[in-house]
Amino acid sequence: MKSKKLNPRLLGFLLLVLMAAGTGIYYRIASQHKDPIVLTGYLGGEKIGFIEDPEIQEILEDEYGVILDYSKAGSLDMVTLNQEGQDYLFPSSQTALEYYREEWGEPRKSEIILNTPIVLYTHRMVADAFIKEGLIEEADGVYYMDMEKMAGIIMDGISWEEIGLPQLYGNVSIDTTDPSKSNSGNMFAGLLANALNGGETVTEEQLPQILADLTDIFSRLGYMETSSSDLFSQFLKMGVGAKPVIAGYESQILEFSVENPDDFAAVKDDIVMVYPSPTVWSTHVYIALTENGEKAIEGLLDSQVQELAWKNHGFRTNVYMAGTEAGEFQVEGLASDITRVMPMPDYGTMKQIIDSLR
Repeated sequence: MKSKKLNPRLLGFLLLVLMAAGTGIYYRIASQHKDPIVLTGYLGGEKIGFIEDPEIQEILEDEYGVILDYSKAGSLDMVTLNQEGQDYLFPSSQTALEYYREEWGEPRKSEIILNTPIVLYTHRMVADAFIKEGLIEEADGVYYMDMEKMAGIIMDGISWEEIGLPQLYGNVSIDTTDPSKSNSGNMFAGLLANALNGGETVTEEQLPQILADLTDIFSRLGYMETSSSDLFSQFLKMGVGAKPVIAGYESQILEFSVENPDDFAAVKDDIVMVYPSPTVWSTHVYIALTENGEKAIEGLLDSQVQELAWKNHGFRTNVYMAGTEAGEFQVEGLASDITRVMPMPDYGTMKQIIDSLR
């Protein structure tokens, strides 16, 4: 029986098809392994742990082709810094976005990536004194600060000694970052303005009635840090005598407990997290300045990235049900849901507050 030979023309055609298919596969593989784009921008210090998380970096690089490089800056400071060569800004509030729009116009794109409420951090002995004074109440294991009462205590110049803490120097106060440079300080200023306004969100028309008191409170604080991460670090290191109470983000103690479990174990019995009643949400907005800058948004909203943002860094994300898993953290007093919330003053009002506190 004779073997059948392939027609030379058919053989040539088949080889051509195979070569074309191989070339296509090669280019598809090559396109998937392009060098990632390095994006440069300004980042709030409280998100450095999130951006430097190896798991998050791997997802952004391998699946979305981007690497986020950064310089640390306060949320409001970054708006006024040199924008040349920057692909993004990543501040911690809508106020910063509105400030950007006023200074530079509409960005190419912006998206809320992370959320965390403003909280107070204090020490056990201070929390106990506040409870006796009726400034703090406990509900379901969560501590809440009556902000109207606290604003009154501060305005009246009540000393630490008068509330049973003679070992602390000076009058009752809450340390914060510089509200003209950093978001946590800016948001705490808005929160305090609302408290001075009888617990109602202050408007531009109402602001003149409370602005003098607000500026007086901040003038007593002296030097203020420009980064919430630096203030939190000082709070942990310097102890109750130097920093009895500070304003910060809920995410900070949650991230600290995950990243530094041994250090957290050493201080967890002394550190008390207190939710202002009411509090305000800090919304961390990614602002794309360039076409390349836009490419990070999809990756930052990736469901795995959002899950890691909660589990590793304590940010309450848009797609992950953080409230149902608060028990995963070893932090006492963590609220499973944030319910006592009020709106921040609008941008026009906040701009006047910021200008008055410079």
